[in-house]
Amino acid sequence: MKTYKIIGVQLPQIYSIFDKILEKITCCMHRHAFLLLQYSLSIVFFWFGLLKPLGMSPAQSLVERTVFWFDPTWFVPFLGIWEMAIGLLMLSRRTIRYSLGLLFLQIPGTFLPLMICPEVTFQSAPFALTLEGQYIIKNLILIAAAIAVGGTLHQREEETSPKNESHSLMPDKTLV
Repeated sequence: MKTYKIIGVQLPQIYSIFDKILEKITCCMHRHAFLLLQYSLSIVFFWFGLLKPLGMSPAQSLVERTVFWFDPTWFVPFLGIWEMAIGLLMLSRRTIRYSLGLLFLQIPGTFLPLMICPEVTFQSAPFALTLEGQYIIKNLILIAAAIAVGGTLHQREEETSPKNESHSLMPDKTLV
């Protein structure tokens, strides 16, 4: 194998160092990814939900226009409380499945404006989205994150030790 020197260091040594650094970084990412997804979902749902009962949600008028068959004075706060419940239940491994149940009941409704209010969600249908349309499409990421977190629930409670609580959301290595 031919080696090249740059600033007195052989390239295979540099690659070896980078490989070791990259391995440590990716192992750290793998170890914490699902817990970060879980907490990120929790924060997003709780935060967005909290804005609705407070009357501070930028999505309020969109919700009112989309589900016009409900009185917004009670429905928008109800939706916010529902989203806050999703966020709170997402915090604990024991209640994630309830959070996911609420989430998957709620999430289809978030796509309704694309069909009911296309003039609000599209600049030019079907590809040029408005800011509101982009806000809705980003829910695909929330769905994928929820599926990833939910996919970790197959682990038995005995496999989760209190000392490794931060790693409790890792999928079984035989399935990866």
